[in-house]
Amino acid sequence: MSSASLPVIDIAPLLRMKDAAAVAETARQIGAAAGEFGFFYAAGHGIGAGVLPDLLDASRAFFALPEAEKAGISMDKGGTAWRGWFPVAGELTSGIPDLKEGLYLGEELGPDDPRVRDGLPLHGANLWPDAVPALRPAVEAYVADATRAGEALMRGMALSLGLQADHFADGLTRHPTLLFRVFHYPAVGASQDGGAFGVGEDSDYGLLTLLAQDDKGGLEVRTRDGWIDVPPIDGALVINVGDMFERLTSGRFRSAPHRVVNRSGVSRYSFPLFFDPDFTAPVEPLPIDGRVTGGDGPRWDDVDLHAEIGTYGEYLLGKVSKVFPELAGTTLASR
Repeated sequence: MSSASLPVIDIAPLLRMKDAAAVAETARQIGAAAGEFGFFYAAGHGIGAGVLPDLLDASRAFFALPEAEKAGISMDKGGTAWRGWFPVAGELTSGIPDLKEGLYLGEELGPDDPRVRDGLPLHGANLWPDAVPALRPAVEAYVADATRAGEALMRGMALSLGLQADHFADGLTRHPTLLFRVFHYPAVGASQDGGAFGVGEDSDYGLLTLLAQDDKGGLEVRTRDGWIDVPPIDGALVINVGDMFERLTSGRFRSAPHRVVNRSGVSRYSFPLFFDPDFTAPVEPLPIDGRVTGGDGPRWDDVDLHAEIGTYGEYLLGKVSKVFPELAGTTLASR
């Protein structure tokens, strides 16, 4: 393991957008971290002090339910919205079952939303457990605050690339694809590495991931110098660049591989919000200078991030169908 650590960046200036010098410096720090690590910590993100504790309490209550009760909102009941609970080993990373269970959620969209009327997969209503009524308000409060933080981060990303602050909000993320996950990594037997592999090496599909985690640790990121620990920092989110940002910037931003190794001996909880492009938007390189090539060598999955992909939705469906192959045929066929 490398001894390097990720930078901590105060993103409050990007929420306020009042102090031009502070905004510019924050954007510079974000651009540097996105290029070097593809990961950083975000402080000053604006998520209320009691929001994450409420979410953690409600999540613990949900995952403590009997499996038969959790199955009442299983993903096979979520339809094209692809929402609901999956059991331990029910999600695959690179074809290997993960040692975690989870709840797939997203932006709450009713039947009158144009994206739902058009039948876009991954858009629709969430499934909520009757036995834990506190979960819905806890999730919705967290997602609302984290989405505002995501919008602020996108302003910083744009400015760091020499674009207008609202470049993405006016186009690629005018109607972002917002997906939220609640993950529970149970305490399980030790792996050959002395821990429990919750998620194998992978990178995220979209633009940005905003991750809140409990105090158990376990997240690791592969840097150019090797794997590093990403321990929780009180009051900070972990932010990482996804594959689409590496594609958009022709390699200036780095989509770094990461994994979860639960060595705590107890349950671990994490809460990623994926802030991604409009489902129907094409993802093409930005009008910026300089493509970076050869910096990291071949990707972990041998994917060429510079190949044409069409719309983000087409790309995303191809990815998620490998994560839940049993659902993919039904979901894709129902379009």
